[in-house]
Parts: sequence; C-alpha cells; structure tokens
Amino acid sequence: MMKTFEYRGYDQAGRMCRGFVEALTVKDAREKLAVSGTLAEHVATTSRNFRFPVSDRILFYREMNSLLSAGVPMAKALDILVQAPENDKSRLLIAGIRDAVKEGAALSAALSQVSDSVGSFELAILQAAERSADMESMLDNLASFLEKRERLRDHIVSALIYPGIVFVMGILVAVVMMGFIIPRAHEMLLGANVPIPAVTKLMMLMGDVVAVAGIPMVFVAVAGVFMLRRRLKNDHGFLLCWDRMLYRLPLFGRGYEILVNLRFAQTFAMLIRGGVSVIDGILLAGRASGSPWVRALSEKEAESVRHGSSVSEAVARIPPIASSLPGLIRVGEAGGGIDRLLDSAAVRYQNRWDHFADRFLSALEPVLILIIGGFVLMVTLSVLLPVISLSQGIAG
Repeated sequence: MMKTFEYRGYDQAGRMCRGFVEALTVKDAREKLAVSGTLAEHVATTSRNFRFPVSDRILFYREMNSLLSAGVPMAKALDILVQAPENDKSRLLIAGIRDAVKEGAALSAALSQVSDSVGSFELAILQAAERSADMESMLDNLASFLEKRERLRDHIVSALIYPGIVFVMGILVAVVMMGFIIPRAHEMLLGANVPIPAVTKLMMLMGDVVAVAGIPMVFVAVAGVFMLRRRLKNDHGFLLCWDRMLYRLPLFGRGYEILVNLRFAQTFAMLIRGGVSVIDGILLAGRASGSPWVRALSEKEAESVRHGSSVSEAVARIPPIASSLPGLIRVGEAGGGIDRLLDSAAVRYQNRWDHFADRFLSALEPVLILIIGGFVLMVTLSVLLPVISLSQGIAG
C-alpha cells in the first residue's frame, strides 16, 4: 500500500526544496525523487510523535464536515485537505490519516495511529459518528464543542494574566525583602535592643524555611506530580478512585459534574438521532463523558440494558448523571422522543456550565489579588514595623 513521505533535499539547480511523495517504502521514495532529479537529504513518514494542536483539529473537523456534506468520499476529502494551503503545518499528519483510511482504517483509528494529541473524548465522538452514519453533523458538533472549550481556556488565561503579573512581582518583592532587607533590619534591632515585631519574626521564619527547604520542596512536588500521573495511567482502580474524589471537591466538583452531564447528554442525543442502539449509545456516551468512573459504570449498565433493564433505570444507577437525566429519559421512553429530551437537557447543562464558568472566573481574579495583596502587605509591614520601632528607640 502506498504511503505518504515528506522529503527535504535539493533540486537539479541546487536549491533547497521540500514536499511530499507517495511510495511503498523510504527506499522507494528516495528512488522516485532521484528519478525526478531531487537529491533527498531527509525522508520521513508519519509517527505517533506528531502533535495535532486543537486549533488545527478544529479546522480539520470543519473542513471534513464541509467536504463530506458535499458528497465527497472520505479518502478523496483527505486528499483535498493534504493539498490545502491552510493545512501546511499538519500536512504530513493528514497524509498519514489518509494513508490509514485508504488501508481500511476508520477515521477515529487513523487519528489515533498518527497522533497522541487526540483525546479519548474526541475518539469516542468519532466512533459514535462512524456507528451512526452521521459523520457530517457529528464532526460539526465536535468542532463546536472544541471551539467552546478553547474559548473558555483563552478566557481563563486572559483572566489570569493580571493576577499572574501581580503574583510574580509579589514574589520578587518578597525575595528581596526576606532575603536582604528584613535580615538587616533584624540585625539593627538586635544591636539597638529594640523589641522585634511578631510579623517580622514570622516572615524571618518563613524566609529561613524557604532558604533551607525550598529546593527540596520543589523537587518533591515535581516528583509527586510525575508519580501521580504515572499511577493514574497504569492503575485503573486508582484512576477510578481519583475520578470519584474529583466530584467531591468543593466548587471544582460541581463544575466537573455539569461538564460530564453535558457531554453525556449531547453525545447520547446525537447517537440516538443517528440510529445507534441505546446499548451502544450508553456505552459510547459514557466514553465521551471524559470521566473514567462514568465510563466504567456505563459499560456495566449497557449490559444491564442488554439483559432487559430500561435506559432510565440504567442511567439512574450512574451517580454523576443520575440527578435529572433519568427522569427526562423516562418521559422520552414513554413518548418515543429520547433524543429531543436529551437535546433539551444538553442545552440546560450548557447554560449551567456557561453560568458556572462565568461566576468562577469573576471570583477567581479578585480572590487571587486579595491573597497576593495580603502577602505583600505582610512583607511590607515586616519591614516598616522594625523601622518604626528603631526610630522610636532612637527618639527615646
């Protein structure tokens, strides 16, 4: 089967050139280039090390949606995207997707083969699209969801820029004061037999702790994060316990639950509307939720539906999504419109998520500024109070 290789080399005039060539192997690609008069310096094919940024994936899903909606076959659509100038940065990766699709792989499997950047949520949506035979609308919905997620991320980053600058400046001020000014003031007070204020003693103690244990604490923190990520990846039982713990966290847990419900309802509605069975719908919606706990419970409850349980009863046994979805599904089962009620639930959860995100961001900035301001105030007082005490001692 022909594969796409990217090459870099020199043409007959000695100018640097680069491009793509289809061949069976790297050797075959070099031979083809040599016949055309190109001396290949570097020839490479796709690998799982390729990054596929979110912005590029959104563009890819949008363009695929447009081409498929126009009746273009998937392999031909990928051929067109490989040649599109706006996909220059991800051209080789899309070529790898095209090669895998031509070999018989589904789009979700092809994406998974060429890049580790595509998360489980996106792969679950694509698998659902492939089963529902409604790839066009699913790609459009997936692109819209990723765009909303990116806008939220950009909103959070923008909201944190000012507090971040204040935080860095506060740290620099604290280092200068705790490392140089406060120790000198402390020596002056001891020499003048002036009482040392409590806040100055506290900041001196904090400075000593940071000086002695600062680097080991940073090392321990980095090692702890590395070990946690490794265990989450390799220990499924620990991953489930960790995920269940996230739901119990104050504030964050509420937002996480809303997001999981939103993803589950959106995906389940699209699947049912696309003709997927409710058994596969529960299974794939659980995967698309992004929650390992919901995914595990969904796999279990999909089997219970297979053995005669109703969908509403199955969903009611999944705690994170058992608050309102079972009732809506029960009404849908009675009236034959589960997808419409799930769409309504998704809109409701989308509104809740937008409201939660706005409130969270509105509260985050002033809280950070208050914390940083309070710390800077303590450092400032730890310097000013000794100076005032010294002045009073001299005046007395």
